[in-house]
Amino acid sequence: MKNSKVLFLDLVNQIKIEENQDEIHSMVYLLLESLFSIFRTDILAEKDVVFHDTDGAKIESIIRRINRHEPIQYILGRTAFYDRDFSVNKAVLIPRPETEELVRLIVAYCHRVYPHKPCSILDIGTGSGCISITLALELANATVFATDVSVDSIAVATENALQLGASVHFFASDIVRDQIPVGNIDVVVSNPPYIPMVEKETMSRNVLDFEPHLALFVEDEDPLFFYKIIVEKSHIVLSPTGLLAVEVNERFGNEVATLFREKGFTEVLVVKDLFGKDRIVTGILP
Repeated sequence: MKNSKVLFLDLVNQIKIEENQDEIHSMVYLLLESLFSIFRTDILAEKDVVFHDTDGAKIESIIRRINRHEPIQYILGRTAFYDRDFSVNKAVLIPRPETEELVRLIVAYCHRVYPHKPCSILDIGTGSGCISITLALELANATVFATDVSVDSIAVATENALQLGASVHFFASDIVRDQIPVGNIDVVVSNPPYIPMVEKETMSRNVLDFEPHLALFVEDEDPLFFYKIIVEKSHIVLSPTGLLAVEVNERFGNEVATLFREKGFTEVLVVKDLFGKDRIVTGILP
């Protein structure tokens, strides 16, 4: 047996990466929850945990991986999004809290505009499926489609949908080259690659060394590349009065909004995240 608080503090001290203390604490909480079903309140209460020799070897391996900057979510193979557990691996981005705000916006929109009738949703670049699956679960009357250029991502998203009991129609497709094979969509949503290559210099190793660059980066000379394509193709597949909602780089909110307006979208809004940064752009197809 081990005292959970003593174990917690020991593991915190073993993590040597340059992160703030809150982030390191969060990693250890996740680790202890995953291995021992011990939660923060249990640790504060100094609850004892059954600890075997094999547990020590497993923890030692995990700590080594953390100290090589590997994200704890990839090590454990899961992460939380919208109060649900999603499987993740290096084929998909780790879902961020900011993306939950995008989902909440769409859920609120659909409850307001389609309270008593079905609606259809398309998620472009679904990755782990966190957006499409959450929308399917939160909106019982929605038909949800999701696409990604990566077959490996589609496999992860499909597994997540099965585990969470969500009905989503996944298909592999390259938004740059392929036509979208569905139409009359009420909502198109996307969180495309939006980080210019030049920003690599300021990013942490856990992102640069482990998360898929295909889903992160765009060329410096055309940072709006994917938004141009998404706006163009959404104009084709959206129903009249349909909503387009995208997550954006905080530097380019107004520029993406201009793309929306130039293509004829109305009621265009730039929405700030919880940190006051431009994070979401929405528009209505008239």
